[in-house]
Amino acid sequence: MEHNLRIIISGGGTGGHIFPAVAIANALKAKRPDTEILFVGALGRMEMQRVPAAGYNIKGLPICGFNRKNLLKNFAVLFKLWKSQRIAKKIIKDFKPMVAVGVGGYASGPTLNQCASMGIPCLIQEQNSYAGVTNKLLAKKASKICVAYEGMERFFPKDKIVLTGNPVRQQLLDTQLTKAEALRTFGLEPSKKTILIVGGSLGARTINDSVMAHLDELQNSGVQVIWQTGKNYFENIKQQLAEKSPMPALKPTDFIATWELHIAQPTS
Repeated sequence: MEHNLRIIISGGGTGGHIFPAVAIANALKAKRPDTEILFVGALGRMEMQRVPAAGYNIKGLPICGFNRKNLLKNFAVLFKLWKSQRIAKKIIKDFKPMVAVGVGGYASGPTLNQCASMGIPCLIQEQNSYAGVTNKLLAKKASKICVAYEGMERFFPKDKIVLTGNPVRQQLLDTQLTKAEALRTFGLEPSKKTILIVGGSLGARTINDSVMAHLDELQNSGVQVIWQTGKNYFENIKQQLAEKSPMPALKPTDFIATWELHIAQPTS
């Protein structure tokens, strides 16, 4: 009789999907250290770097989203979807999971579809108040759907919904990093107030544009600013800032990972 739990966690694309997934994995390992966990993500997406950095193995699928502007390009998308289904099936047969968890994002579609077709119980974790496309499509095949907000029966079958809230990374709760160490890491002054500006792991154009338009006001306000631009916008913003006068109170960075804080140095 086998006692070790084997669980597949699939999805990603953004930090909003990846970090709850990692938090779920960490909680499982805390309760059952012998649990075997395998992540399945999308090749080229940020989970392929962030998940290994958190200490877990991950397999990649060649899946991508549909192109709504150029429908002809979707022939390639359909081929990648078919190929991802075949790869996901092999991954599942090799790993033999007892449960599959989908956190949203392209990769969770073929992974949970295959698991459901093979009789493996599936659970969906939806982080947002407006459900993502993949999770809505998978809802009929899921045994349970964990949500963070009330009123999610407009997207999912009511009898499957469990109001759990969002998983939180344990590093945020149990961090050993002191305030003084955090200030040194970012090169901040202890005497000044600090503002964190963040538009998600990939960034938010509206927030970034607003910051760029009010740089002088921020500079003259006497505060210091940590600005997570998101990796999609960082190079462009860095170039724009290089054309302006130095702003020592402004600390732009593409992304902040809690497990990297002790070594990460934001680009000034």
